Amino acid sequence: MLRVAFRRVPASVGLLIGASLCLAGASAACRGSSNGPGGGSAGRGAQGGRGGPREAVSVTATKVERVSVQRQVELSGTLLSLDQARVSSEAAGLVQSVPIQIGTEVRPGSILVQLDPRERQFAMESAESALRQTEAQLGMSPGQAVPPADDAIASVRSAAATRDDARANFERASRLMSRGLLAPADLETAQSRLKVAEASYQQVFDQARALKASLMDRRASYELAKKRLADTSIRAPVAGIVSERLVQPGEFIQTNTPVAVVVQIHPLKLRTALQERYAGLISQRLPVEFRVEPFPGETFRGEIAHVSPSVDQATRTFVVEAIVENPDRRLKPGFFAKGVLTTNVDANVPAVSEDAVATLAGVSSVFVIENNVIRQQEVALGVKQGKLVEIVNGLKGDETLAASGLSNLATGTPVRVLTPGSAPPPDGGGAPGAGRGARGGARGGQR
Repeated sequence: MLRVAFRRVPASVGLLIGASLCLAGASAACRGSSNGPGGGSAGRGAQGGRGGPREAVSVTATKVERVSVQRQVELSGTLLSLDQARVSSEAAGLVQSVPIQIGTEVRPGSILVQLDPRERQFAMESAESALRQTEAQLGMSPGQAVPPADDAIASVRSAAATRDDARANFERASRLMSRGLLAPADLETAQSRLKVAEASYQQVFDQARALKASLMDRRASYELAKKRLADTSIRAPVAGIVSERLVQPGEFIQTNTPVAVVVQIHPLKLRTALQERYAGLISQRLPVEFRVEPFPGETFRGEIAHVSPSVDQATRTFVVEAIVENPDRRLKPGFFAKGVLTTNVDANVPAVSEDAVATLAGVSSVFVIENNVIRQQEVALGVKQGKLVEIVNGLKGDETLAASGLSNLATGTPVRVLTPGSAPPPDGGGAPGAGRGARGGARGGQR
């Protein structure tokens, strides 16, 4: 036998218990109303609540399209000068003038620094004088490139004539001696004169050869003196703009002292590093488009010129350089550039309207219509082209998709496809309360 004991409670406690019971009853009534016919909950699926099957949601439909997609690779890098010359002096001397400033545009051969040329001017004149003396000894005119033949030199011709005369006299004396018409002493004299003439000819011939060798040496000395004089004018080796001016007039500088830095700014090169997965797509002459911060509204263009044949093992990237024309000198070495590299075109790529894609928490889904019932399908998206979005994975390509009222759809939701020209369904289409149920289902599916 069950015994129930009753205790008297204070009036205030009784009031609190009564209020709590009233709130619980109101909450239960609200839940009952929301789960009534047509309201449905995500847990009851497409059948709705106890009131029977759910009413179909009106949607528009779209098909998977096939498009051509221009592939691009994002890049970021730095603009650099093709040539950057740190110009040094080849001669020691006193700086006479520096006709450049930072920002001065120079051409190849423009004077950057002028040294005092007087000492080297005197040395060049001395070397030229010695050269002209040798040329005169060889019978050459100033500026004559090829020296005369040995037998054409005046001293050699004179010695040869003396030798030939002494030889003729000796031969005549020999004939007279054979006839007994000449004393032996006279024959010996003629023979001695012949030997002296022959020795003299050989000596003059050797001197001519030595003069020719000396001519080459004095020409080299003269050209070297001319170069040293020219080295007092330190010139720009490339066209560009002076970025550093390192000496001042009045300084005495030594050989190999840097005097200026010249950078070439037309054209420039854009140097970047791409991930190794793009190695098979990158080649020379591919177009590049990029922007720089100083000109945010403008797009600049270039062309791939150099591709590194190796990948950096630490970063798993490879270096790419693009040539960028810069005729107006607006771009400057050191600018940071960000843009895209255009690669290949892929044809027959599946794509859908962006209206048919729902994304929640980074997960994208489409709603496939099969026999007027929704199947929610997760997809991987690619590039966007106009109002079409590439589908990388998740669809076969022949599906029909819902393109409206996506917030009311979930797997199992019945739909009614509107024909073209029909009025679009209101948000939450179908029976009152159905939108809330389907929306809850969609959220559940995407989670």
